[in-house]
Amino acid sequence: MANPVLVEVTRGNRVESRHRGAIAVVDADGNPVKAIGDIDMPVFPRSAIKALQALPLVESGAADKYRFEDNELALACSSHSGEAGHIAAVNAMLGKIGLDEGALECGCQRPMNENASLALAEQQQKPLASHNNCSGKHAGFLCLACHMGVDHKGYVHRDHAVQREVRGVLENLMGAAHAEDHCGTDGCSIPTYAVPLRSIALGFARFAGRTAMGPNRAKAAERIYNACVTNPWYVAGTDRACTRIMEAGKGRVLAKNGAEGVFCAAIPELGLGVAIKCDDGTTRAAETIAATVISSLLPKGDEQGNAIRDIGRQKVENWNDIKVGDVRPAGALS
Repeated sequence: MANPVLVEVTRGNRVESRHRGAIAVVDADGNPVKAIGDIDMPVFPRSAIKALQALPLVESGAADKYRFEDNELALACSSHSGEAGHIAAVNAMLGKIGLDEGALECGCQRPMNENASLALAEQQQKPLASHNNCSGKHAGFLCLACHMGVDHKGYVHRDHAVQREVRGVLENLMGAAHAEDHCGTDGCSIPTYAVPLRSIALGFARFAGRTAMGPNRAKAAERIYNACVTNPWYVAGTDRACTRIMEAGKGRVLAKNGAEGVFCAAIPELGLGVAIKCDDGTTRAAETIAATVISSLLPKGDEQGNAIRDIGRQKVENWNDIKVGDVRPAGALS
């Protein structure tokens, strides 16, 4: 089954590029509210599911033990841009658990934010593990390991106690086995599992509605949700799409992107979870799909919905800042 074209990129009055993809919007019982393309095809959710991966950090009591603030919980769910505030918060998290940068096993990465990357180069400094966009999540994993009383070394490995805890939560929420033969290695070295797109959406629907989980996990989900939507800059950074969507949504939606064209969202007022995958892995197309889908689920004419929709209407500009085209929803998405 070939996925349909969902996004077109124009130049002048011609379509220059097309992006295919799939969209799954489900309720907490797994009933599809919107299904476009092959939503049963297993995909790697990558960093889009960090809010779900952070649940053991909170429900175990680790976040309370080490007195994590809401911005630090948001950072544990983030793919941050490596801006100064992000790095300071990562180091604060590590300091609270008595560890330092050397404990991070995510690898070194130049800041995703261009200004932050240029500042590092001007200071003739090499990027560190804290600059890695996943370092907040990894600080959370280290916190969980310390709270569990296990050796934190090797916490990225599939058979480590931390990853077993995370895998159990994901299987519970998504209703899908995270089998070893569907396991890959993410960019930051933790396991990532290919599961059907509808299962990923189900995980976010249950996270949104706090259903199919005990009271402790439901409380943890609510706390993580609130931390992210009230601190969206810590979830991504300046001018990042998921930050802008959450800012525009004013607390009504949690949105998170992942590598290779994945984007997920939780909408508590509707009890819905959203998962999208752009076939060619293009970020610009995934952002347009996500913003368009989220806005379409909110009431027609809704102020926040309109603001989110506008985020998906991207301009194509040349080096003279002249608009030369658009990135726009197409086909069934339009």
